[in-house]
Amino acid sequence: MSKKIQYSDEPLGDLTPVADFLPSPDDQVLKQKNTKVTLSLSSESVAFFKSLAHKHHLPYQRLIRELLDAYVDEHKAHPLRRTRRPMGD
Repeated sequence: MSKKIQYSDEPLGDLTPVADFLPSPDDQVLKQKNTKVTLSLSSESVAFFKSLAHKHHLPYQRLIRELLDAYVDEHKAHPLRRTRRPMGD
């Protein structure tokens, strides 16, 4: 077992306060408003995301959300050409 630390009320010496340079906790995290949806995915897709999430110790729903967010960001910057393809091809 480690030795207990003994604290005293001795003066600490010359101390200089440091300005608070960190942003507030609210400014550190990018918060997005999320909307819950019900979505049917193939078992193969869900298994893929669960496996990937397990490797990286993340929730699989977050991986799916981040993939969709990245897709949206990319296509906002570079919109797709409109093509007429049947769904499922």
